[in-house]
Amino acid sequence: MPAPADSQSDIAQPESEPRRRPLRAAGAALTLGALGVVFGDIGTSPLYALQAVYTNDHDAVRVNHLDVFGINSLVFWSITVIVAVKYLSFVMRADDRGEGGILALTGLVQRANVKRASLMITLVALGVAGVALFYGDGAITPAISVLSAVSGLGIAVHGLSSAVLPISVAVLVALFAIQRFGTGAVGRLFGPVMVVWFAVLALVGTVEIVHHPAIIAALLPSYAARFILERTHIAIIALTGVVLAITGAEALYADMGHFGRSPIRRAWFFIVFPALTLNYLGQGSLILRSPKSISNPFYLLVPHWGQLPMTVLATIATVIASQAVISGAFSVTQQAVQLGLLPRVAVRHTSEREIGQIYLPVVNASLLVIVVAIAVGFGSSNALTNAYGVAVTGTFVLNTTLFLAVVRLLWRKPRRYVVLGAIVFLGVEIPFFLANLRKVTHGGWLPLALGTIVFAVLMTWKRGREIITERRVRAEGEIHDFIEQLDSEATTIERVPGVAVFLNERLDTAPLALRSNVEHNHVLHDHVILASVRIERAAHILDADRVVAESKYLFSGATGDPLGAFAADITPLTLRFGFLERPDVPAALALAAAQGMIEGNPDIGSAIYFLSQITLVPSTAPGMARWRKKLFLAIARNAANPAQYFRLPDSRTVSMSGRIQL
Repeated sequence: MPAPADSQSDIAQPESEPRRRPLRAAGAALTLGALGVVFGDIGTSPLYALQAVYTNDHDAVRVNHLDVFGINSLVFWSITVIVAVKYLSFVMRADDRGEGGILALTGLVQRANVKRASLMITLVALGVAGVALFYGDGAITPAISVLSAVSGLGIAVHGLSSAVLPISVAVLVALFAIQRFGTGAVGRLFGPVMVVWFAVLALVGTVEIVHHPAIIAALLPSYAARFILERTHIAIIALTGVVLAITGAEALYADMGHFGRSPIRRAWFFIVFPALTLNYLGQGSLILRSPKSISNPFYLLVPHWGQLPMTVLATIATVIASQAVISGAFSVTQQAVQLGLLPRVAVRHTSEREIGQIYLPVVNASLLVIVVAIAVGFGSSNALTNAYGVAVTGTFVLNTTLFLAVVRLLWRKPRRYVVLGAIVFLGVEIPFFLANLRKVTHGGWLPLALGTIVFAVLMTWKRGREIITERRVRAEGEIHDFIEQLDSEATTIERVPGVAVFLNERLDTAPLALRSNVEHNHVLHDHVILASVRIERAAHILDADRVVAESKYLFSGATGDPLGAFAADITPLTLRFGFLERPDVPAALALAAAQGMIEGNPDIGSAIYFLSQITLVPSTAPGMARWRKKLFLAIARNAANPAQYFRLPDSRTVSMSGRIQL
């Protein structure tokens, strides 16, 4: 079993580190691409948001002027405050070398000079909780989106209502099945399809508004305020449906690294926001004119002859939205691995040009099982809306909390700005979260349960990895002591030609594989490279800064004793990779050789790679509860092969085992 702590580090990258970006197309192309990836989730919310408001709690929201105008006003201003103001105007400024998302915020928080360790632990835990809720949200999104889209069949074609669930499951299975082929070819179609989608949303909404233009007055905030003041209890109930209109807002921030801040803003303000506003206003007008349309205001907004084509278009749009969520799950998992929150997993790059196009088989398979189970278990999109809001609003609150922590602790802004931000943003989001908690017994438990499981896995792996690293360091011993041992036993050690590369998390300790090779085989290669792979908190690292030649002073120990004879043949190197990059050790060493960092200029192309394969043994030692130790061991058994993870050549990789108690 590979050591869970192998070659992962939490050392921060210097603030001045530049970010390597691939060449990008013009702004218009990026804006088009953002439409296809970033806005799929929030762009398909009109399928189910208003329907959920009016149907999830029977007789709660009435179809009258006050309620309809109040609901539409709440939807508009919720989107405005949370999406347009919070994310696009403020949160997107908090990027980690161009990358966004809650893990990026967590990385920024960790750079802050916080004296209280308990505060830092709490903030990091909140970031991990946000990631956990993201997975819960990601498991529900494909199910609710596809079920909502396919439900149009039951309206367009009489008698097909019973076929909605099996067709939805078939679409979901097909969606996950094609992940292994990559999204490059399909991705080029995402933008144009979503342009059509948003154009149709705006068109059908505008047609209804033209016939009943009075609904435009619902954009005034006074209607939302009056609804809340006069129908407070009903307004709280309505929030559980209104929140569905802002699902996917986190994607605006999380996908910032793929497209940049400006293209996302342009796509939102010029296309997405107007289209969503017109469609929601149109649905509100239809509901007021024809109360029976609350059963499915989205599809009933479309003429009967267009309902079947609209179903097809909506299904394609929801597949795109689901694709974005699945790709996001792949990316977040990779980031979690790089940051030491998860073990190594098999990663397949599906594009030779785009580093962000990856496929994680274990994540894909797990999501498929969970998503299909959710779709079958709940049976309809309307039933799923009860489960959706808790994860979404919980993520909003955690995101805002971490952002305000960055503003205060890292940017050192005055406290009054933090207080004002908390009043405005948390003042909107906390009521949403509390309102959705009442849905816990009606399905809201699902994302909380999924999030709790993921949180337990992430925190258990993080803690277990810390324990194993500490005990492994003790087992390895100081490198200078090992060098002294080599010198004292020089006559019994045979030197063999070639280059041996030993991967280890630390360079001041002797890798277990190196110790085993000397103690059991009594051999040492002419050229020995100690390589430590360090994952930085930056997304990408420039090739010029990829390799750091460390000082051999660490071989002499703290006393500064003269270096032993064997030290001259050992080269310590640190190989640096961004958290969005896949570590390629042979390529980094070839770069080091080209830069003259390796003693004697050996042939790196024929190097032998040695890995320390650790067998973990459960024990009664303190550090973690017994159930967490069992969970850690179960996760570790499923960790990816380190040779594949670091792209080591199979024919020149040797694993040498050792035992460490957990």
